Amino acid sequence: MSTWTTPQRIWLTGATSGIGEAVAKKLIAEGHHVVVSARNQTALDALCEGRPNAYPLALDVSDRQAVLAAGQQIGERLGALDLALFNAGTCEYLDAKQFDMALIERVFTPNLFGTLYGVEAALPLLRAARKEGKPARLAATSSASAYLPLPRAEAYGASKAAVSYFLESLRLDLDQEGIDVSLIHPGFVKTPLTERNDFPMPMQVSADAAAEAIIHGLVKGHLDIHFPRRFTYLVKFLGILPPGLRRRIGLRMTRPQEAS
Repeated sequence: MSTWTTPQRIWLTGATSGIGEAVAKKLIAEGHHVVVSARNQTALDALCEGRPNAYPLALDVSDRQAVLAAGQQIGERLGALDLALFNAGTCEYLDAKQFDMALIERVFTPNLFGTLYGVEAALPLLRAARKEGKPARLAATSSASAYLPLPRAEAYGASKAAVSYFLESLRLDLDQEGIDVSLIHPGFVKTPLTERNDFPMPMQVSADAAAEAIIHGLVKGHLDIHFPRRFTYLVKFLGILPPGLRRRIGLRMTRPQEAS
């Protein structure tokens, strides 16, 4: 697996479960200085135990002031960031017959706004790395669902599509500062979150395989890190089909509605 030639200063959110935990373990094992954030202090402490290059920083990404304060703490500890990787998020599926705005807000708040709070907090630290003459990269975990509208994924898919659009746009505006932006679009990954899914998940990969793909893509400077490619290329292709054809394909995935 590709790795950086020198230790990186990294902030990783969503670090105690699934993809985030697998990425955290690999980055820490490689000797990088990694600030790991999640809500569970006990899990963070266990992840960092005996690893002097790992720093636990408990955080709810939905709390803007807490995220900004975390950025200040990271600045005091590390001085700057070479990489900010925002991975925290959640997933719930919407039943259109019972339109649930509270559910939509529960998904959008950590997935979209939690990511953007992190961007706000990390940009000064990434700029500090650039002033040192070092590369700086901003990255966030979106989803392959951002490529293609799917049934029941109105909240989750839209929140991830918003992340992708926002950061792709921000990439253009940060270019003159020399700050790169990478987006991560996983397919189905075996995690505690996806274990709750009640539908088939084709071409599912392990969290370790996902972590390897993510770190490899970040090291290589890829703008769109997507995997497994046999799945994500298919989803990308479906996403560019004419709307009528996309609709017909999507309708095949919908569930029969129960009689009222």
